Amino acid sequence: MVGSTLTMLLPLCGNNRIDHFFCEMPLIMQLACVDISLNEMEMYLASFVFVVFPLGLILVSYGHIARALLKIRSAEGQRKALSTCSSHVAVVSLFYGSIIFMYLQPAKSTSHEQGKFIALFHTVVTPALNPFIYTLSLRNTEVKSALRHTVLENCCGSAGKRAQI
Repeated sequence: MVGSTLTMLLPLCGNNRIDHFFCEMPLIMQLACVDISLNEMEMYLASFVFVVFPLGLILVSYGHIARALLKIRSAEGQRKALSTCSSHVAVVSLFYGSIIFMYLQPAKSTSHEQGKFIALFHTVVTPALNPFIYTLSLRNTEVKSALRHTVLENCCGSAGKRAQI
C-alpha cells in the first residue's frame, strides 16, 4: 500500500502511456519527472521483507531437508525424497527468480522488452508449468490413477468411462 501510494503521487511527464502488459510500479516510476530514489528505496525494502526474507527462510529449510536426506540410509529412500523435493525447488526457483529479477533492479536499468518478458513469464508461464513440474514428481500410483480418471472423465466424457471398463 505504501509503495503504490508513493508511486501514484509522483508527477508524470511526457507520454503517460505504458507499453507493457501490466501497470507495474517500476514502469510508472520511469514516467516520473522527479527524483524517484525514495520510491525505489521503499520498493527495495518491501521486496526484501516480502520476497528476499521468505526466500531466505525457504533456503534454510532446504538446508535442513538436505541434511535429513543425507541421513537416509537407503538409496531408494534418498531418490524418492529427492524427487519430491526437486519439484518444489524448481517451482520456487521459477517463482522467486522472476520476482527478484523484476523488483530488485533499479527502475531504469532493465530493457523494456526484457521487462515485458519477465512479467509475462512470472504471471503466465510459471503458473502454467506448476502442474507439469509436480506431475513429473508423482510416484504414487493411486494419485496417478485418480488423475487419469479425472482427465478421462472431463476430457472424454462417457467415452472415457467406456475406455476404462
